[in-house]
Amino acid sequence: MSKKSIVSVGLLSLFLAILGACSTPSPTSPPPTATPAPTATPARALVYGDISDDPGEVIEGAQPFITYLASQLGDFGITEGQVRVVSDADEMAALLKSGAVDIYCDSVYPATLISDATGAEIILRRWRFGVETYHSIIFASKTSGVTGLKDLSGQLIALDNPFSTSGYVLPAVTLLDNGLKMTGKASYEEAVAADEVGFVFSYDDVNTLQWVLSGLAAAGATDDYYYEVQFPADAREKLIVLAETESVPRQVVVARPGIEPALLAAIKQAMITAHETAEGQTALEPFQTTRFDEFPEGIEAAQGRMREMMELVQSIPLP
Repeated sequence: MSKKSIVSVGLLSLFLAILGACSTPSPTSPPPTATPAPTATPARALVYGDISDDPGEVIEGAQPFITYLASQLGDFGITEGQVRVVSDADEMAALLKSGAVDIYCDSVYPATLISDATGAEIILRRWRFGVETYHSIIFASKTSGVTGLKDLSGQLIALDNPFSTSGYVLPAVTLLDNGLKMTGKASYEEAVAADEVGFVFSYDDVNTLQWVLSGLAAAGATDDYYYEVQFPADAREKLIVLAETESVPRQVVVARPGIEPALLAAIKQAMITAHETAEGQTALEPFQTTRFDEFPEGIEAAQGRMREMMELVQSIPLP
């Protein structure tokens, strides 16, 4: 081997040794880590909640729209819509607060109660049964001898339930505004003092109608839609309207506390525009909803009036 070859072999051996030393990790150095791949938005469901004693009916009506709504929210990892039905407001408040329910719809009184208790946000109006607002009708049987609100002193009125906007709060406020004293009764058999209007909860508009027609209660209250559409025509012919209350939003949409602002904005936009497409209209129909929209006077004004009414009814002794 020539001297030149020996030198070349020596240099190559030295280069390989240096290269090996550089490529071998130090025993005290941590091994190199790979750059993590970006993670996709985790898949999840949009959950709609409702309060009812008939879960099957609610799910049948609400599922098409919640499925449609979820289909508009794919950018947020929403892959399906679910409907969850509970039996009372306390359960709904707990689910909203825990994040197990994302949105729910109700009349403005229970919605405000739940919003105040949980930090949930009222975000939109729901046009249920094709109307954006509604009111209550206080009525009596033509054979009762009651022809005006003042005649209800010493009498009994049938109301729906203590969480009903149209079946309790609106008629109660109207009676209070007319200077009448209200006292809850556990049964229509309880005595009513001459200086008070006794009220009993029927827990169903059909019960209210029957109690009035049968004379178990001198008067009753229901919302204008139920009175004009659901009450049979022959039954209405036997009734006299004593008063119509002020109007409030028909229903409102409530969003859980802590919902991501971008997702909340997307939910609102999808709900507001749903009626503008054939697909959205098809989904809204079984949900008994024409459209959703913003509050023309602002949500603060709508809730402010409801809170005034809430303060009034808080003074009424319940059964």
